[in-house]
Amino acid sequence: MINREQLQEQIGRAAQKVRDTNPMAGSITNTVTVNFVANAQIAVGGSAAMVYLPDEGEFLAAAGGATYLNVGTLLPIYEETLPRTARALHEGGKPWVLDPVGIGIGSLRTKLLSQMKEFKPTIIRGNASEAIALAELWGLEAGTAAEVRGVDSTQGVDEARAAAVALARFTGGAVAVSGEVDLVTDGEVVCHSRGGSHFMAKITGSGCSLGGVCAVFAATAETPLAAALAGVQAYNLAGARAEARVDAPASFQTAFLDELYKATPHDIANNPFDIEEA
Repeated sequence: MINREQLQEQIGRAAQKVRDTNPMAGSITNTVTVNFVANAQIAVGGSAAMVYLPDEGEFLAAAGGATYLNVGTLLPIYEETLPRTARALHEGGKPWVLDPVGIGIGSLRTKLLSQMKEFKPTIIRGNASEAIALAELWGLEAGTAAEVRGVDSTQGVDEARAAAVALARFTGGAVAVSGEVDLVTDGEVVCHSRGGSHFMAKITGSGCSLGGVCAVFAATAETPLAAALAGVQAYNLAGARAEARVDAPASFQTAFLDELYKATPHDIANNPFDIEEA
């Protein structure tokens, strides 16, 4: 089992390599948050490319270091774009992040998320209810029943622990569950990362942009766990620092991007987190 110090070292190396190499992390993401996702990816040192057409998704899958797929605001074309892109990523052995936003809303979303199972995402990022619902949809042991309300979670992070572990073991990757204290697991260990801000719930896109940032780190990290935790650590650090500077949501979003940009690899690796056996 990896220990805390080894994981910190992996996070630090991944974050430094992002700063040194400016990896491409393409996104097919929620149209409500596309600007914030791109800006967050750039702030941590990555390069962003936002597309929605099938052939462009396949191009990114081949050309990029990693890709972020978010099923938030679906367009009809996504019925073709998302599975084609996911298949290209899987067949090409490229890392990718799945965000099952709003799982349970509508037949197309359910169909697409069902199809994602065979392509085994490198990282799954969602709230507690989404993680539980995805594990249920894929026929995995979730531990508890999902209660999804739109894009919001009605359940706590620890309620999703069994589902997150099951998803990670199935994919061979990592799962990041966002909440007051974030949970990240690779199915062997479970980490809890602390920090963040209550303002994150007052702006649109904090979760979506985290998925995009996890994709940036997935392009350079040694393991899916290190990539997912690097993204979560960066967010919790930047959120806490931004909240200390401002007192309202709009100014928080600006300050948050600034703090993402200013966070060093050492800062990210040393944000408080604990680790235990899954």
